[in-house]
Amino acid sequence: MHKIPRTLAVAGLAALASLGTAEAAKTTITIGMQLEPPNLDPTGGAAAAIDEVVYANIFEGLTRFSADGSIRPALAESWDISGDGTVYTFRLRDGVTFHDGTTCDAEDVKFSLDRARAEDSTNAQKALFAGIADVSVIDPLTVQVTLQNPDGAFTTKMAWGDAVIVAPETIGQAATHPVGTGPFRFTNWVKGDRVEIDRNPDYWGEPVALESATFKFISDPTAAFSAMMAGDIDAFPGYPAQETLAQFEADPRFVVIIGSTEGETILSTNNKADLLSDVRVRKAIAHAIDRQAIIDGAMFGFGTPIGTHFAPHNPDYLDLTGLSAHDPDLSRQLLAEAGHGDGLTLRLMLPPPSYARRGGEIVAAQLREVGIETEISNLEWAQWLEQVFRNKDYDLTIVSHTEPSDINIYARPEYYFQYDNPEFQSLMADYAITADPGMRTALAHQLQTIIAEDYVNGYLFQLARTGVADAGINGLWKNAPTQANDLTGVHWSD
Repeated sequence: MHKIPRTLAVAGLAALASLGTAEAAKTTITIGMQLEPPNLDPTGGAAAAIDEVVYANIFEGLTRFSADGSIRPALAESWDISGDGTVYTFRLRDGVTFHDGTTCDAEDVKFSLDRARAEDSTNAQKALFAGIADVSVIDPLTVQVTLQNPDGAFTTKMAWGDAVIVAPETIGQAATHPVGTGPFRFTNWVKGDRVEIDRNPDYWGEPVALESATFKFISDPTAAFSAMMAGDIDAFPGYPAQETLAQFEADPRFVVIIGSTEGETILSTNNKADLLSDVRVRKAIAHAIDRQAIIDGAMFGFGTPIGTHFAPHNPDYLDLTGLSAHDPDLSRQLLAEAGHGDGLTLRLMLPPPSYARRGGEIVAAQLREVGIETEISNLEWAQWLEQVFRNKDYDLTIVSHTEPSDINIYARPEYYFQYDNPEFQSLMADYAITADPGMRTALAHQLQTIIAEDYVNGYLFQLARTGVADAGINGLWKNAPTQANDLTGVHWSD
C-alpha cells in the first residue's frame, strides 16, 4: 500500500475542512442594515429598523404580508367574518409554541390585542386597534374579535409588525431578548454592531433553509460599499450608496435588486410651530422644493415624485404634484404675504439615513433661494425619536414613512406633525368602514387632496428599494410591502 506523504495528507484534510466550512457558510447569511433598531419590540417602538430584524423572522401575527403585498394567514390558519362585518372569528394553528417552549393560544392573542389597545399602551400604531370593542376567547384555538364598526382593512391591520402576538410571560424582555413564535430565534445582540438569530427547530411551519442569520449595522454608505465588495456582507436590501450600484451591476458576483417601498419620503412640518401654523408659509416651502433635483442629487435618480401621502403604485393614488410644483417666485410672494418678506429661519432636524442627510442639504439650499434659512441638526436615531417624534421639538425634518397605507396618521392630531383637521378626521372615519371599492377610491382621492391643499408636509418622493446581494442568494424581497427583511424564503443556490 502506498503511503501518502504527511504534508499532502495535512493539506488534504485542510482542503476538506475548507470545503466543509464553505458548505456550512451556504446556510448562513449576513444582512446589512443602515440603522440599528433602538430595541427589538415591534409592539413598543416606532423605528422601522425593529421590524426589519424581527418581522416574520422572530415574531408573527394573526396574518402577514407576502412579498407581493397580499395578506395571507400566519398564526391564524383561517377566519370568518360576520354578515355585518363587525365580528372576526380567527381559528389558530394547533401546536404553535413560543421560543421558550410555552404554548401560543387564544389567551395570548387576547393578551396581545388588549395590551395594544389599552389606555396606557405604548404601541406606536395604537390607532390600528382603536376600532376593537372586545376580544373573547372561545376555546384555546379560537378567538373572536368584535369591532365597533365594520372595517374592511382589519386583516391588513393585523399583518402589521405592531400587531404581532406576544406572551405575557416574556413581553417584559422583548426590547432586548425577544421571544416570538417565528422560524428564527433571537440569540445575541452586540450593541452598535449586530443582531444574531438562528433557526427555530420547533417551528410550527415549514423549516427555513438558513441555519442562522446576522443583521450587521453599517450607517456609512462608503463603509457599506466596502463591506459588500469585501464579502463581509452577503446582502444589503436597503443599500444606501446608490451612486455605486453601477459597479455592482457590472460585477458578476452580485445582483442589483430595484423595487418599490411603502415609504413616502416627506419634509415633515410641525404644523403647530409658530411660523409653520400659517398655511402660506407651508405652501411657500412646498413650492420652493424641486423634487427631481432632490431625487437626482440625494438618491441618484432612484425615487418617484409624490404630491401627497400615498404610494404611486397604489391603484387609488392621485397625482397631485402639480399643487406644489417648483415655483420659487410664488414662494417669495407667499412669504411676503405672510409677513416674512425679509426671510425667516427654521430648524431642520435630520435623522441618519442617507436620503435624509443628503436630501436635507439640497432642501436647505432650495429654501435658502426663497429666503428661508435653516439651522441643520444631524441627530442619531434615538435622538430623533425622542426630540422629534415624541416631544415634537422641531420645525422641519426629513423622514420616510414606510408603514403601508398610512394616510390615517393625518387623522391623529397628537401625531408628531400635529395636523388637526376635523373634516379630514370625519372622512377618514368613513373611509375606515367603507367596503365598496368605488366609494373607497373616491374617499381616498378626497383624503389625498385635503392634505395636499393644506400643505401639511412637503411631499418629496416615494422611496425606492435599492438592494445589492451576492448572486448566489435567492428569495430576498424585491419590493417592500412592509418594513421587513423577511428571511423565511431565503436560500443559497446549490
